[in-house]
Amino acid sequence: MFISMVFFTPYPMSKLKVRDLMTTQLVTLLPTDTVRKAAITFAVDNISGAPVVDNRNHLLGILSENDILNVIMKEQLILESKNYNGSMLTYPMDSASEPDDNLKKISEEISNRAVSEIMVSTVLTTTPDTEIIEVLRAMISMNVNRVPVVEKGVVLGIISRGDIIFSLYNKKKA
Repeated sequence: MFISMVFFTPYPMSKLKVRDLMTTQLVTLLPTDTVRKAAITFAVDNISGAPVVDNRNHLLGILSENDILNVIMKEQLILESKNYNGSMLTYPMDSASEPDDNLKKISEEISNRAVSEIMVSTVLTTTPDTEIIEVLRAMISMNVNRVPVVEKGVVLGIISRGDIIFSLYNKKKA
């Protein structure tokens, strides 16, 4: 039902191109960046994910808050399977004052892990000339929040659900 609602999007939105809405001043990560650096970048820039690129801005993968939280929860499940009472969520991940050496060690291992170890390397991408309606259909059907915009292998920008929603409401205000 939701996809059929997308199908009935008004004509102007159906003709918009990705280039019309994409964010071009985007935050990227390097594969050698640590999870700690990525998490801080997400917080400082108020984003929930970013493309991972090489030094020539070629797309290598994408990292989201969900990827980081999945790693933390996997470690938590391991702790629970060993009947360990500590919780990964009871203190800051970079806390030097953690009295529990086991939790401190796991936290440091996660925080110092390279982004390349936990990023998603199979990424839905689009081009600047793709119609927004097509990207939105793919985002909804694949449950993806952001799609890197790539041309000749180089990341030019990103289009997010938020960009699309903002455009819908911004145009209605005018």
